[in-house]
Amino acid sequence: MGTSAYIRELWCKKQSDAMRYILRLRCWEYRQNHRMVKLARPSRPDKARRYGWMNKPGFVVYRIRIRRGGRKRNVRKGVCYGKPKSAGVNGLKCKRNDQAIAEARCGRALRSLRVLQSYWVAKDAMHKYFEVILVDPFCNAIRRCPRINWICKSVHKHREMRGLTSAGRKHRGLRRKGHLATKARPSRRAVWKKHNSVKLWRYR
Repeated sequence: MGTSAYIRELWCKKQSDAMRYILRLRCWEYRQNHRMVKLARPSRPDKARRYGWMNKPGFVVYRIRIRRGGRKRNVRKGVCYGKPKSAGVNGLKCKRNDQAIAEARCGRALRSLRVLQSYWVAKDAMHKYFEVILVDPFCNAIRRCPRINWICKSVHKHREMRGLTSAGRKHRGLRRKGHLATKARPSRRAVWKKHNSVKLWRYR
């Protein structure tokens, strides 16, 4: 087996003593840094390579921090006036997953780059940490590479904001196929619109 296979086996056993010790040290280091940090190289090279990262000009890796837990409703005195249906304060969950939120925040901060993929690196009691792979679409090394130059097209601008990355497809319900996913394809909004619009023939 190559080096990547050994690293992958190590990351598959996160409850081992070695990984628990390493992740505890890394979480301490990550807490001392800013919310979003540019990295010289990915901390999980096997994962990054599987997701398309290459050690060449034009590829950038950022680590970003996301607050864990649900999304409490911001209301005065914790009181929601109105009908009981909209009275919830604490039990609210975000529709997007934390990884998709991390990609969106990274893409919003670095507008000239394109988000390729992201992966989990660590978590502590307060935060989750993800590493986001970004690509510079104007770099000549990227534009000449046939494996990655598809991302230079303008149709891929801010793909993370439209749920086109892997994490985005997951929270849109596109992991499932067949008769169990008829309400998720092509999108939930398109299915709702199809079921709630009346289409009549012109001559009837």
